[in-house]
Amino acid sequence: MGRLFGTDGIRGEANQYPMDGLTAFRVGQAIAVTIKEDAGDRKPVVIIGKDTRISGDMLEGALSAGITSMGVDVCPIGVLPTPAIAYFTITTGARAGVVISASHNPFRDNGIKIFGNNGFKLSDKQEAVIESLVFENKVSEFMPLPESFGCIRTISNSLEQYVTFLKGHFPENFSLDGMKIVLDTANGATYEVAPLLFEALGAGLSVIHHQPNGININDRCGSQHTEDLESEVLRKEADAGFAFDGDGDRLIAVDETGRKLTGDQILLICARSLKEAGQLTNNLLVSTVMSNLGLTRACREYGIDRHESAVGDRYVLADMQAHGSVLGGEESGHIILLDHHTTSDGIITALKLLVAMIETGETLSELAKLMTVYPQKLINVPVREKRDISTVPKLVESIRQVEAELGDEGRVLVRYSGTQNLCRVMVEAATMAMTEKCCRLIADQVRKTLGSEM
Repeated sequence: MGRLFGTDGIRGEANQYPMDGLTAFRVGQAIAVTIKEDAGDRKPVVIIGKDTRISGDMLEGALSAGITSMGVDVCPIGVLPTPAIAYFTITTGARAGVVISASHNPFRDNGIKIFGNNGFKLSDKQEAVIESLVFENKVSEFMPLPESFGCIRTISNSLEQYVTFLKGHFPENFSLDGMKIVLDTANGATYEVAPLLFEALGAGLSVIHHQPNGININDRCGSQHTEDLESEVLRKEADAGFAFDGDGDRLIAVDETGRKLTGDQILLICARSLKEAGQLTNNLLVSTVMSNLGLTRACREYGIDRHESAVGDRYVLADMQAHGSVLGGEESGHIILLDHHTTSDGIITALKLLVAMIETGETLSELAKLMTVYPQKLINVPVREKRDISTVPKLVESIRQVEAELGDEGRVLVRYSGTQNLCRVMVEAATMAMTEKCCRLIADQVRKTLGSEM
């Protein structure tokens, strides 16, 4: 049996397996079967939201057909950020929430992410059940009679409802009056909700990349491409700029000098703010193995404990729950604030940064200096297969040599992508020259021993 799910749902090129209409239909059927088992007498409902990709309508139709064919109602809420689907899943009493999005990927790709009725993403075990139903074609055993088919329901004012929810995470005694903010919505899922929220809070607002046409999502914009945002912040003499990804669950910030903050810097600002307010439960921050060495050293300086998780926001969340932390995230800008939401929300993260600025009276550039960012180099090497790295002697030796050379002034991480046939080689060191030299040395060895081009 193959695999449908990667590190963050199902993902692939639209109209190609597994992002074709037939597979989406079968996934919809499988979702319906899994939630009907414990729905009781009440007819279950699934919330469906999407980003702005042109393929979203096709996949929404296929998923909805599959779900309703199995006797479960569907409630489509249109274009909203991924965390909004988690929110409505909880507040409406739905049995599941489905997001149609490929996050920061180009428009040609799309994906399916699933939330349980508690607003958390499905576990590996739950995903395995869906995969089994799809691959083994077991759904035929659960076909309902025609009079028991599901229907399409509607939620009125979903956009306004989510704006109200978001406003609740900004202190009533604070205002953004007099602050200049620039938003880059990546022509994606935040293009309506983010401007509405910040205008409601009184910010002097400029918005770029907020005219989606189905194919321009993440196109040289958003959290992956902040060049336009950096320029606009300087041109508008803004206090801060915020860039979201296509589905709105991650954030990258730009300070008033036009300099980009990393996800790790954002995490540290949030951690210190929570710690000073007495709200950093167990004095613990969870971040991934990809976090910058500077974060480790800054946490030590400010007396904050840090736990290291595997890459992927679902693994960050799992470790947060296991260790009793309310704050975790990734260098990529996924920030989870469990006191506010069940999943990462780029808009809520932006609000937390603004609160930190207002509370401290410091600019975003001053807050960014809490952490020294070590130069980092990441090289993605296409590979033929994902062999256990410890079984490749020449590669192991290359890694050992680099680690010995760096000592305590750097680190090495070599891991496979969870969604692509890539080996990711990451090196941090005191200087960029040393970083690049060491990273290329290991990457060259990966190409020689595992590379797809022979």
